[in-house]
Amino acid sequence: MATILLVDDDPLQASLMMSLLGSRFGNVCRVSDAAEALCLIEQPEFAGKLDLVITGHHILGIGGPAFVAELRSRKPGLPVLVLAAKDAAPSEYSGAHVVFLPRPFGGDKMLAVTGQMLSDQTKAVA
Repeated sequence: MATILLVDDDPLQASLMMSLLGSRFGNVCRVSDAAEALCLIEQPEFAGKLDLVITGHHILGIGGPAFVAELRSRKPGLPVLVLAAKDAAPSEYSGAHVVFLPRPFGGDKMLAVTGQMLSDQTKAVA
């Protein structure tokens, strides 16, 4: 079972994604902003079992690119999936090694991308 950190400030959207992801991959922990996410990542017990972070490009607090940069300083190899509007600029994440999933997307696409990222992470660790 995987542990996924979902950073999403929309309670309805987050609930749907948690249900979808949790039924397939296991433990999904949701926080509403970047500050909460970074606080969780500072906890060794949580950080040690974390497999993937899913965040939006536009999130509360410091914003997606700055959040990913902070995340990279703490957990350099952790996979990050950025849910972004079509007008988001991937160049803002230059060198951050993130995967983009443009909105709108269906549940099947979300599960496929998440599954591939978790599989790639498992292969990299093995």
